[in-house]
Amino acid sequence: MKTVLLSVAALLTVSAANAQTWMVDKSHAKVGFTVTHLMLSEVDGNFKTYDAKITASKPDLSDAVVELTVDANSIDTDNERRDGDLRGDRFFNVAQYPTITFKSTSFQKVEGKKYKLNGNLTMHGVTKPVTLDAVLTGPVTMDSPRGKQEKAGLKVTGTIKRSDFSLGTIPVAVVSDEVELKAAGEFAKQDASMAEKK
Repeated sequence: MKTVLLSVAALLTVSAANAQTWMVDKSHAKVGFTVTHLMLSEVDGNFKTYDAKITASKPDLSDAVVELTVDANSIDTDNERRDGDLRGDRFFNVAQYPTITFKSTSFQKVEGKKYKLNGNLTMHGVTKPVTLDAVLTGPVTMDSPRGKQEKAGLKVTGTIKRSDFSLGTIPVAVVSDEVELKAAGEFAKQDASMAEKK
């Protein structure tokens, strides 16, 4: 039994040592959401400030761990009054809960480029497991000013309930309980020295 445990520990150590970090290119990325207003029309919003990365030891990223950190105060729905209300204690309460985080627990291939992304979403002081749909494109090697660089595209979509995170008591006839999540971006593989600086 001891030998087995040592072997597992050795494999985990090797896997961690081989892990590569892929950072989001914010000039080609977006983190957003959509809700339904008065059961009639859709209202879109996004977060202007965030960080995201993928960690993987396999070259095809099929063992990816996806992490996202969002500045809740950066919410933007193209309406200053509404954004101020969303930042207040009726909704996100950004003074008390300034960040929204997600970290995946599994990345399961469905078919082709499609995956199921499972993880823990923390928002408004509440952490819940969520399952999202993901499409992974690449990785591909491309020319850049620094020479050859590996890049990948990741698109994530899914639906959560704002009531699960105690986000507002406003009736669902005014703002839907269901919130569609939409995030997409390009990720660039970091070399060892860049990854250490991150």
